[in-house]
Amino acid sequence: MTIVARDDVLQIDRLELAPFGTNAYIATCKATRDSVVFDAPGEPDKLLGGLEGTNPRYILITHSHADHTLALADLASRLQVPVAAHPLDARAMPRSPDVLPSDGDTVSFGKVQLQVLHTPGHTPGSICYLTGRYLIAGDTLFPGGPGKTSSPAALQQIIESLRKKVFALPDDTQVYPGHGDSTVLRKEKEEFAYFSSRAHDPDLCGDVLWLSS
Repeated sequence: MTIVARDDVLQIDRLELAPFGTNAYIATCKATRDSVVFDAPGEPDKLLGGLEGTNPRYILITHSHADHTLALADLASRLQVPVAAHPLDARAMPRSPDVLPSDGDTVSFGKVQLQVLHTPGHTPGSICYLTGRYLIAGDTLFPGGPGKTSSPAALQQIIESLRKKVFALPDDTQVYPGHGDSTVLRKEKEEFAYFSSRAHDPDLCGDVLWLSS
């Protein structure tokens, strides 16, 4: 477990979990020790170990893909806390969510408030969670490009999500993706500007990179 953010209000820890090397995050309110888990990729014992000494309040799912939900049923059973996922991904979940947050909603734990950003494209119900200058991005945005898309229409949808919801945030926003290392939004905005300045194949989709696709 690696601390990726810490300030006077909260701490965010990252766990890279088997079998897919997917990131899960634990955010903990410093004042109350209340915590939330973002995604349940696997290895639930490691997630439970990371939560020791905290008061878990929610499991927050960024999207329904199996590499983010494989351990969900087990983790939810053992923690006995509500599971949250966007309504458009709810039917694809291995366990029905208890809470269905939509764009603009707020999820609170301790003294921390998380803003829900609905960012479809990777999946119809993909969401990001924002608190202060920290964005838990799921598979919506990675260092160097957007999440994988299954069609040109989905690529245009995720780009629109990024333009309207994510790239509107301050440049110093720290982005914590579902795989790999974190990034800072300023860098992603600059690389996206380069991507937007170039012509692209109308059939472009899949794994897209801002600087080379």
